[in-house]
Amino acid sequence: MRGGLALLAATAIVAGCAEGGDPAGAGTDPAPGQQAGEAAPQVRALHSYADRLRAEQTARVAAARRWGLRKVPLTPPAPPAKKPGITTRDGFEVRDHGELGLPPVFTTVPTRDKVVFLTIDDGAEKDPGFLRMMRELRIPYTAFLSDYLIRDDYAYFKRMQATGVTLNNHTLHHPYLPGLSYGRQRDEICGMQKVIRERYGRSPTLFRPPYGNYNRDTLIAAKSCGVKYAPLWDEEVFADHWEYREWDRDLHPGDIVLSHFRGRGDWKGTMPDMVRRFLNKVTEKGYAVARLEDYL
Repeated sequence: MRGGLALLAATAIVAGCAEGGDPAGAGTDPAPGQQAGEAAPQVRALHSYADRLRAEQTARVAAARRWGLRKVPLTPPAPPAKKPGITTRDGFEVRDHGELGLPPVFTTVPTRDKVVFLTIDDGAEKDPGFLRMMRELRIPYTAFLSDYLIRDDYAYFKRMQATGVTLNNHTLHHPYLPGLSYGRQRDEICGMQKVIRERYGRSPTLFRPPYGNYNRDTLIAAKSCGVKYAPLWDEEVFADHWEYREWDRDLHPGDIVLSHFRGRGDWKGTMPDMVRRFLNKVTEKGYAVARLEDYL
């Protein structure tokens, strides 16, 4: 916000110069085609924009206090104009991965932006407080859904989608895919593509295999169903603790963070408790939360 206001101030000075002009030229007629006082609406628009920025920041401060955060979450940078190249993480390849053009499997997005990405799996818990919290704090996240867990309340995820969240594929029944034949894997993945397309109006391009387990058939099937990316994760956050893939047990620019739609029946806390733990850590470390799809 400070950067935006600084830009506005600089622009207003320029507009003011255009409005006031050189004192030596005071009282002269406007140039052909220019209306007297033309800069005034521009200045009013800039002031209106600045007021809106201040109001949004005030709302974020109030929401952070209301939801018990230690600090106000940081605002992510604008999405990159040039998307980073996404490749499969070393050691995560399958045979002929590149030759077949299979979806890349990755845990981190290559970026220098100090951002992380929150992804939430399955759909078991449907906490209205979670939707309210994320909406009020304006925190982006990506959902990976399984039909057998969401079919009792498709409307909950429709409300989620209406806030800008992308709904992605986590299979129909959350099986251990490497234990299935190619045909059954394809049924699981393509079947979930169909559910999301029919219920939510679009076919996902992101797919996460259950448990993070896959084989060559998984990725061939996913590609045949229209999947372009298979993001995994680098950290996992729960209501009461974090788990890490890397030896340094820390966050890194572009890391994908996993969580689940869970409540007190499975966790020592609620989904808002999980979000609170997540945001307190990433904000303290100087990271903003960005939208994964903006980098793909």
